Amino acid sequence: MYGESSFTWEYVCGYETREQRKRRLLRRTYTLTAAVCIVSLTVMISVKFVSAGGVRFLTEKLQHTKTEAAAALPLGGEETEAVWEKEAAVPAVLVTEQTAASDEGEGVQPAAVHIPTVYLDPGHGGTDEGCSREGVREKDLNLAIALLVRDQLKEQGYQVIMSRETDTYVSKEMRVAEANRSGADIYISIHQNATEEGASANGMEVWYTEDDGRTDSKRLAQLIRQQTLKSTEATERELRSDADFYVTKNTSMPACLIETGFLSNAGERRKLNLAEYQQQIAGGIVQGIAYYFHPKTMYLTFDDGPSEENTRKVLEILRERNIKATFFLVGEKVRQHPEVARQIVAEGHTIGIHCDKHDYDALYASVDSYVADFEKARQTVYEVTGVETNLFRFPGGSVNAYNKKTGKAIIREMTDRGYIYYDWNASLEDAVKNPDPKQLIKNGVETTLGRKKVVLLAHDVVGSTTLCLEELLDSLPEYEMKPLNEEVEPICF
Repeated sequence: MYGESSFTWEYVCGYETREQRKRRLLRRTYTLTAAVCIVSLTVMISVKFVSAGGVRFLTEKLQHTKTEAAAALPLGGEETEAVWEKEAAVPAVLVTEQTAASDEGEGVQPAAVHIPTVYLDPGHGGTDEGCSREGVREKDLNLAIALLVRDQLKEQGYQVIMSRETDTYVSKEMRVAEANRSGADIYISIHQNATEEGASANGMEVWYTEDDGRTDSKRLAQLIRQQTLKSTEATERELRSDADFYVTKNTSMPACLIETGFLSNAGERRKLNLAEYQQQIAGGIVQGIAYYFHPKTMYLTFDDGPSEENTRKVLEILRERNIKATFFLVGEKVRQHPEVARQIVAEGHTIGIHCDKHDYDALYASVDSYVADFEKARQTVYEVTGVETNLFRFPGGSVNAYNKKTGKAIIREMTDRGYIYYDWNASLEDAVKNPDPKQLIKNGVETTLGRKKVVLLAHDVVGSTTLCLEELLDSLPEYEMKPLNEEVEPICF
């Protein structure tokens, strides 16, 4: 027994073989080396933290980590939506300029940053109680919600200025004057509603002043409304653009006013008094602000055009909203409507090639037949518009019933020729007979849910698409619209 377990016995008795001692010394060496590495790494990180500006360094690392984590998730679904909701709440630090190298040769300095400033205005206060019912006073609710919004915004790195932080009276003129002097980026006024006409009225209202030269006021109001409704599930009321309020008319920055509920409605009044519900309201306002400064990205794309009537209507809507989109053109329609094709280019939109003739059987018969059709369309587009584009999209998408045999080979050939293929990950589904505009809006909104980057498919030759386009865009205020270009990573089926 002892002979078979001599190693164990010698160790227990306090004896050590040469081999055991060697291993023990090696373990000590490894432990010491690891400790030195940890200490060195800690010192390096501390130095970098200080030299890079502490919070900014951590913010950049956090942003990088979130981006990498989100990239590993599939587009769409509740999990993805949750990731992007959190990302939208990252401190809104915006790069504004790059500092040039100094004469002393210190090199390029870190880019200057702008941390957005939010001016929060809890309506009424002091001797001005606002509306009240059953001992519940508007001024108190306004302040309670505003303080919650303030705290959440500060936690996320925003600068916040408040018209009042206690129960004090501040005139509307003083509020506006202070906000304008402060250089705040946005102005949000928080109020409660009431009516003498009946106790049934309920829900949230958000107001902004239209035609005031501050086009972002509408987008801000849309986002605040959208996100507070989402967080509270309150009754949806119309977004009001006819605000005749001093604070929305006279502020120099985008401004909106939210009335979070009706004190004249007993049920809503009880909810508004609940701390949990106030938190929900505040969370919705904060999320709306986050999307205002950190919008998601949508690449709005149109296939099958141009059309004399419908494409011009689409262009008019996009022009009024200063939106640039991407049009995948059909060669024979460009020959039919050359002026419309030139207008698309003149107004700054990106163009790509869809096909020359929308004949699926002929188009996908072989690689050669596809390439011949494509080159004819590309030549037409160049002759009419002067644009040589490398972007293209299959009729029916890269996977369809007609290109099962040739699709992959066509994509390989086109890629080898230097062309870039784009599918989509959201769609109006408007390429159907007699589409309903309301259904198209629903399709577009539902298929974008949870996506940080959206390539939305629509068809500018469809009349119903032109009819619903404005309402669709109003339904997607959290997205910044951009045109596709060669730098955008393709989405492919």
